[in-house]
Amino acid sequence: MKILVAIKQVPARDSQLKIASSGQWIEDDDLTYEINEPDAYALEAGLQLKEKHGGEVVVLCFGPSRAGQTIREALAKGADRALHIESDDPGAFDPLAAGKLIAAAMKAESPDLVLTGIQSDDLGYGQTGPIVAELMGLPHATLIMEIEQNEGGIRVKRELEDGWFQHVEMPLPALLTIQSGISKLRYATLMGIKKAKSKEVKRVSAAELGGKPAASITMDRIYLPERTKKTQLFEGDPKEAAAKLVEKLRFEARVI
Repeated sequence: MKILVAIKQVPARDSQLKIASSGQWIEDDDLTYEINEPDAYALEAGLQLKEKHGGEVVVLCFGPSRAGQTIREALAKGADRALHIESDDPGAFDPLAAGKLIAAAMKAESPDLVLTGIQSDDLGYGQTGPIVAELMGLPHATLIMEIEQNEGGIRVKRELEDGWFQHVEMPLPALLTIQSGISKLRYATLMGIKKAKSKEVKRVSAAELGGKPAASITMDRIYLPERTKKTQLFEGDPKEAAAKLVEKLRFEARVI
């Protein structure tokens, strides 16, 4: 089975973010970068399938030259080779334009299974996977918790709302977006890091794939969320007050 995993490089989660003077993005000169966390779980799912059923794992990354560091990390963890779509300004491509680039690069690979994270930590659109699946005419499913291969294809477990799950039988080839936290992420071993240096990384520019910057989505302004304090008193007997408190915590604060 050939498994293709789409990954993205994003600012590290513990970065101290500052809003740029334009007010439309963050200052990125001094940032450190890492693999998008949901994509790390997609990579882990792909590596586990390879270990169980054989085949190869190919990682695909759309990003600037610095994304090569993230690609090498994926190779060190066990991916067999990589494809890097290079662009100095990947942010100039909206989700549809980026999806077209990724789909164009994937056609030559003809993967049996495509895995992505559910969304990116920086923009959080959550659209790349479904867009690529639609462009390539692949059946797809989102929020995947488990993947089982069978004779006719795969059987997946999807996370729904309020603790419900759905099991779906799917043919191959297919595309899945993987839910975060479904397994324990592995670390790259010293041997893996050494092997990654000799693994193939094919580089292709966005222009070679026929892609052009397109931004149907514009960022007018970004800002820090306002912190406010609010006190609310619940009147009535203790039972009624407790019921109102639980309702607020569940549906407004969403902490239970």
